[in-house]
Amino acid sequence: MSSRERILGRVRRALADVPADVPSDDSPIERGYLRAHGDSGVEETTDLLAENLADYRAIVHRCTLADLPATIAGMLAARGAKSVLVPPGLDREWLSAADAEQVADRAESTPHELDQVDSVVTACAVAVAETGTIVLDGSPDQGRRRITLVPDHHICVVRVPEQVVSSVPQALEHLDPARPLTWISGPSATSDIELDRVEGVHGPRTLEVVLVG
Repeated sequence: MSSRERILGRVRRALADVPADVPSDDSPIERGYLRAHGDSGVEETTDLLAENLADYRAIVHRCTLADLPATIAGMLAARGAKSVLVPPGLDREWLSAADAEQVADRAESTPHELDQVDSVVTACAVAVAETGTIVLDGSPDQGRRRITLVPDHHICVVRVPEQVVSSVPQALEHLDPARPLTWISGPSATSDIELDRVEGVHGPRTLEVVLVG
């Protein structure tokens, strides 16, 4: 008797006393859970997002769309960034005030080449207030996943209110599961070794989020 036959035999014996009228496992599951906790307005939801982003040690900025180029330029200058990686679909007006060299994302770029770039600026797909999470989906204004994992400094722009939701269930309604989704809650970090927090292990050491509204 093969391993497969033994396993299936155990399953059949376990199900032998199950009545025939019991619904099978492929029956629709009742999903009556809350989509969000409370009914917060835009300002309150955005404040919660900013608070939770900060709890994850992300650096949060707020500005208007008109002030965005100056805000990004100031962030790059404060970091001393001489080069910035730019996704192909990013609004170039966002970087119009920046002095750093703008490096285009190329498919043939190696991880070593990407590691030489000081910063990367992207948009996002959606931001979740309750968890302080930014989601990227690989759209042209966000670029490939690797460009947000290799450079040590990531600036992510979130449009308020259209890209801010309260909860994960609401975020999933905005996302295409077939796209390469990257869920970011603060800078990359791990505490695997003796519970000492080390940042920049699996991605950027510094995450700065600009809430634009």
